[in-house]
Amino acid sequence: MTTHQAWLDDVRPNLYADQLAIGFRRLRFVRSLEREYREHMREDTFELRRIALCAGVLVWLAFAALDFLLVASSERWWMLAIRLLVLGLLLVCGLLLLVRRQSHLHLLTPLSLTCIVVPGLGAAAVVAVGHTVDPGYPYEGLLLVCMAAYFLAGLRLSEALASSLVVLLGYVVFELLAGLAIPRLINNVLFLLFGNLMGLVGCYLLEYKSREHFLVSRLMRVLADHDSLTGLHNRRSFDRQLERLWRQAQRENLPLALLLCDIDHFKAYNDHYGHQAGDAVLRRAGSVFGDAARRPLDMAVRLGGEEFAVLLYDITGEQALQRAEELRAALAGLKIEHARSDTADVVTLSIGVACVTPSEDGEFAQLYAHADRALYEAKAFGRNQVVA
Repeated sequence: MTTHQAWLDDVRPNLYADQLAIGFRRLRFVRSLEREYREHMREDTFELRRIALCAGVLVWLAFAALDFLLVASSERWWMLAIRLLVLGLLLVCGLLLLVRRQSHLHLLTPLSLTCIVVPGLGAAAVVAVGHTVDPGYPYEGLLLVCMAAYFLAGLRLSEALASSLVVLLGYVVFELLAGLAIPRLINNVLFLLFGNLMGLVGCYLLEYKSREHFLVSRLMRVLADHDSLTGLHNRRSFDRQLERLWRQAQRENLPLALLLCDIDHFKAYNDHYGHQAGDAVLRRAGSVFGDAARRPLDMAVRLGGEEFAVLLYDITGEQALQRAEELRAALAGLKIEHARSDTADVVTLSIGVACVTPSEDGEFAQLYAHADRALYEAKAFGRNQVVA
């Protein structure tokens, strides 16, 4: 087993680590990850696409000026008309991209494809018109459009390849209509195909590294915000989420509940059974806490040692008490033997519950303070109980 594979085994089970382990040589993730990756790329490449579009417009105008220098006959007006038509479409796409709105993000890929295919077909038509006047009129600019598809437009490999093939097919059709000699056409197409082949390889490597970076960065984020032993959120993640949900509950005038939990006599368990057995208990307890926080805004946390917390959004005090009692009973129901407990012959849990609807001038520390005081009372009055 390589060091890389061993490292992945240490952090699994995890969706990102699993994908890294099985690989993605076909540039495809499992469905849920693929959707997340594409949303990430739309956000991440938004600025790049806007800059690339501005640069593309400038290059397009430069080639329009070049047409006037290379073509002196009346055909240059046809070439100018084509370039102006394409320029108008690019400016429309540019207006949609330059005004950043969330509603436009789903249009980002179609707009990017349009900004490649339309100039590509326009350039192919211009080249075909130019070749009716001068067979030596440069056609290599088509390769610039294809390279933009592979490297500048923020497209995935399949999208870049499809748009480049459309441009090449359009070029062949326009040249045939313009009557370019077949040997010359074959020579030009071979040049463009080999150029596209290099772009294809480069784009594949870039997307592969982009996907790998996405997985590793998301995995690092998960590891930074989660406890390595239980897989639950850690204290750092909890503090950030508690403040965020407190502000949200203030805005929406909804209640927020916090369950502070402590495994009873855990130090005595470690002393008697050993730390490895203690870690096994924490992992099993982590599964119980994870099952108690399944809703999207709920959170199960290992605060440290044998201390856990469950944060519940939009829940009444009565419901929070019921959830806490179910949590206490679930851990006791595992029937993990605890010979050194003064409370029961199995591992048990003490829980302090606080449930408040945040006021405008309230602070989220209040919620934690109330739950902490309730937990203290639960431990002081015999443990293995829920106190609110």
